[in-house]
Amino acid sequence: MKNILLDILFPKRCVNCRKFGGFLCADCFAKISFTTNFSCPVCLAPAINGMTHPFCKKKYSLDGVIPTLLYKGVVKKLLYQLKYAPYLASLGPILSDILFEGIIQNESLFPLLQKNPIIAPVPLHPNRERFRGYNHAGIIAQNLAKKLDAVYVKDILKRIKDTKPQYKLSKEDRKKNILGALKVAEKFENKLNGKTIILIDDITTTFATLQECAKVLKKSGAVTVVGITVAKEA
Repeated sequence: MKNILLDILFPKRCVNCRKFGGFLCADCFAKISFTTNFSCPVCLAPAINGMTHPFCKKKYSLDGVIPTLLYKGVVKKLLYQLKYAPYLASLGPILSDILFEGIIQNESLFPLLQKNPIIAPVPLHPNRERFRGYNHAGIIAQNLAKKLDAVYVKDILKRIKDTKPQYKLSKEDRKKNILGALKVAEKFENKLNGKTIILIDDITTTFATLQECAKVLKKSGAVTVVGITVAKEA
């Protein structure tokens, strides 16, 4: 009843074309482009389904990144409204649904699911999460975990350094910016032995943040770390 009343008083509008009815209308959904080009997260060269090339793998490197959508047009607007004012947290489940439809076609996903993975979001710094009121990656990760019938854990990783926004930096500066910014939460230290972890984030460009996440998780015992992202910059 409360939701019905809110819809009457504050009707939903498509974030792209502003048509009444919902946050994403059918016409604008049709404009979304799923990515078909995958890259090795270590060398950035083309790679099958986004998995790291065998010859690029190192002890603490990412095992792959599966992006779903191209970061342009409607997708840009959806992610912007999720991350910035007016902070439409309700877009999280919508993006989770789209993410699920994209990754379920990726053949590399099924071997990961057979390993009973933990699904976790890339964390925000506490200051930024308090300001926004939520971690957008956490909303997406939690909904995706339900769809995949996987375990969702909110707080495996902690961000201990309030870094600059990565999109403003060069490739090398992104690596420096995120270096030492993350750690495994105390209750999970040395308790991830043999675990497979799927990290959820919004956008990927150079994979710097996901690489740093993989490093700290593998140092704590994880054996496989793969990223799944909503979008990839074209």
